[in-house]
Amino acid sequence: MKVRFDRETCIGMFQCTAEWDAFERNETEGKADLDGGVETDPDVFEREIPEDAELDAKFAARACPVDAIEVYDDEGEKIV
Repeated sequence: MKVRFDRETCIGMFQCTAEWDAFERNETEGKADLDGGVETDPDVFEREIPEDAELDAKFAARACPVDAIEVYDDEGEKIV
């Protein structure tokens, strides 16, 4: 399972940081950061989700008010 985070879309509400500790507050830029994320496109970051964090990652994606976070299953299908 992997998470995809569009940082440009992020508006810095930081609801994701309350749901999954892979997201960190970047108060200086007013946006969240995805710890361990690899930039795959300009300002778009992806990383694998550890099995024990799958539920947290899904909650973080659902909590984002601007849908900047997406979760994909192992086959590449978007699930959140």
